[in-house]
Amino acid sequence: MHDQFELMRAQLNTETAQVDWAELQRFFAKGVLIQVNSNLDLVDVAAHIACDDSVTVQTWMATGKVIKLSDKTATDWHSRSPLLWAVVVAPWILVQERAH
Repeated sequence: MHDQFELMRAQLNTETAQVDWAELQRFFAKGVLIQVNSNLDLVDVAAHIACDDSVTVQTWMATGKVIKLSDKTATDWHSRSPLLWAVVVAPWILVQERAH
């Protein structure tokens, strides 16, 4: 599992990109945006999801660190246009606000 995780993490790291909220709005409308808490590493979360590590992912979900993007956050991001990073783990798009 560890080797598979590291390979997946390396691949996803190359697929992570900075995006504008305007590019993500249609995916929000489809309900496929997952917000990742800024205290977590976006690529690590994506790799855990891609490797079907349900125990870790469920723990993050239970503590609110990985959640479906809320209307309130979408409205906030629309008004502020913050720096966002995203990575696709089909069918989901994981998105995270970054301070810098």
